[in-house]
Amino acid sequence: MSYSKRFFAAPALLGLAIAQSGQAVANTTLDELVVVGSRAPSQISQIPGSVWVLEGEELQDQFRSGQDLKTVIGKLVPSMDLAPESRTNYGQNMRGRSVLVMIDGVSLNGSRGLSRQFDSIDPFNIERIEVLSGATAIYGGGSTGGIVNIITKKGQQGDARFSTELGASSGFNNSEDRKFRFGQSIEGGNDTVKGRLAIATQDNGAMYDGNGDPIMPDISQTDLQYNRSVDVLGSTQIRLGDNQSLDLTAQYYNSRFDGDQGVWLGPNLTEINNPEIRDGFSSDRDPQTERYMVNLAYQHRDLLGHTAYFQASLRDEESSFHPYPYQRATPAQSYFGASQQNTRQYLVKGLLSKDLGRVRLDYGVDLDRENFSANQMIFNNATAFPSGGLTFDEEFTVDRYPDYRVDGIAAYLQAEWQATERLQINAGVRQRHARLEMEDFIGTQQAVEVQRGLATSADAIPGGESDYDVTLVNAGAIYSLDNDHQVWANFSQGFEIPDPGKAAGRGTYNLQGGLYELVNSLNVDDNPIPGLKTHQVELGWRTYQANWDAQVAAYYIWSDKEAVTNRSSLTVDVVDNKTRDYGIEGALTWRANERWSLGGTGHYVRSEVEDDDGDWQKNVVTAASLPNATAFVRWQDNLSSVRLQGARAFDIEDDAGDEIDGYTTFDLLAGRELPLGRINFAVTNLLDEQYDTVWGQRAQLFYGYEALFDFKGQGRTYTLTYSVDY
Repeated sequence: MSYSKRFFAAPALLGLAIAQSGQAVANTTLDELVVVGSRAPSQISQIPGSVWVLEGEELQDQFRSGQDLKTVIGKLVPSMDLAPESRTNYGQNMRGRSVLVMIDGVSLNGSRGLSRQFDSIDPFNIERIEVLSGATAIYGGGSTGGIVNIITKKGQQGDARFSTELGASSGFNNSEDRKFRFGQSIEGGNDTVKGRLAIATQDNGAMYDGNGDPIMPDISQTDLQYNRSVDVLGSTQIRLGDNQSLDLTAQYYNSRFDGDQGVWLGPNLTEINNPEIRDGFSSDRDPQTERYMVNLAYQHRDLLGHTAYFQASLRDEESSFHPYPYQRATPAQSYFGASQQNTRQYLVKGLLSKDLGRVRLDYGVDLDRENFSANQMIFNNATAFPSGGLTFDEEFTVDRYPDYRVDGIAAYLQAEWQATERLQINAGVRQRHARLEMEDFIGTQQAVEVQRGLATSADAIPGGESDYDVTLVNAGAIYSLDNDHQVWANFSQGFEIPDPGKAAGRGTYNLQGGLYELVNSLNVDDNPIPGLKTHQVELGWRTYQANWDAQVAAYYIWSDKEAVTNRSSLTVDVVDNKTRDYGIEGALTWRANERWSLGGTGHYVRSEVEDDDGDWQKNVVTAASLPNATAFVRWQDNLSSVRLQGARAFDIEDDAGDEIDGYTTFDLLAGRELPLGRINFAVTNLLDEQYDTVWGQRAQLFYGYEALFDFKGQGRTYTLTYSVDY
């Protein structure tokens, strides 16, 4: 397929991909179009890197088994860590590094690391998922470990059509052990205008572990027990002429706590090491994620001989957290607080693509702005502490982190040269300038004490400005051994600004006569936050055959600086540590005949830090990724399918003696086509394995309370789902 034909066939804009419904993961081909590799539609055969495409009935069967988005990606993409089983996806890295998550090309990442990118969309509205492993200079910030592009369902031409989905899950431990899902959509249109409107909701109850005991709620990052979500997504595609098209997508997403169960810590925290789950929780601020997103995409297929893409988007997101106890020297200085963190992000992207025979040029400009603010609701000590952490009445609100703004502009050029019939060479450069502007900020603890009359005033930690100019390059080559086998090699760079809210705006105070005097501070004027630049080399091989598919890649990623989370203060320190992650990832699927197939994935990763003597030591387990492996066997005919799959996370330990224990789970997924619709039945954690989640083990190291953060994995759970298109 020529470049010109490929572009004409693809009504995509930058991050918008073609929805190819009906294809299964196992049927991916080298000719399949994806956008995750180069931001414009490209065949997988043109991308010098590991590309994973999740789509079709196999993807939908995973979602209909009751598993959430991050769990499904963790089990199907080998370089992705297995999911932490909470609202947060903290530590769910790719190749040991951070992941850029997008919906239709709109970034869900911000400079403030909130780790909620997958608490963003209901699976009912997902058409397919494209994943590119490894650092990439093409997308810029946040993509040091890889990219996940979630592509939403779009309307199809024709009379009005409806889709309905109903699902229920339970481990049958009691009446509170349940989850209900509902989705409804309408779509249709003509050759000029078509669209889709959908609403999807999910209502969760309590969750229970393999022993049938209730799982401790997460009061640090919040979890999804007693949570209700709603996802409203609408899209319209307009054909403006033979060569022009316009796509508009709008989303409202809300996922919030909706219950009265909380964690009882004893009167005045006397039982914090022996907490209990009790009824009676009430709070003036409940945990939630709320997002508004609008995305406008325009494509012109013949603008001065180019294919032109333009994208403009707005993402407005509010993340609220569970009340958390902050114990200080005296009861008056101690408090319960719950933060609310607000991000507003504007993105404008322009791309021109030119086919010059054997050479294709992509070049363009990206503009972005991110506004961030955060506050901390402080609760009345007279009710919060005596109730053991169940009753939270607002006393006042103070700042939680400094307000800041990040403005960025980037220009890039990417070239593909078909040097011979079998050899393609890719190279590109991206130049980015960003400015961080941070407001003055009074430390949260000092602001609390001023509000309570324990101090009269407090000095502000100065804000300031910091500029970043970074050049990112990439180069790669793909060689086709024959029509079905390819090998590739590439070098690429990624970049990100470490979390400004935790890396700056920090100070040391001294109380003098009622005034909190600022003794010293870490501010961006005196101590600019260094950017983190990542380098990667990769070697890989892939093939898509009639009866089997395989892909394997070895990689080595390194950087000269590291963002380290301080366990005592939970702030971020940027230090001059050399770090590296290296490993190998792969996947194999064998279709024995029309009915039977089997396969698996594997990922070995090693994360290390160079010490003062120049020796490489294991990275701390709170940051390092766990190696993992999966396997499956699947049977299907024209009406039914059954899949047995297993996932294994392997143990890791660091040189300080800390360790994370791995675990193994199995799932059974079955589906049956009915005269009207389809029914799916699943049993997740089939063997009722009792295990500690990775996030739970890390939380114990971060916060120190073993019983309070003893988060077990969910036990055996049954799910029944009915879906119908009509």
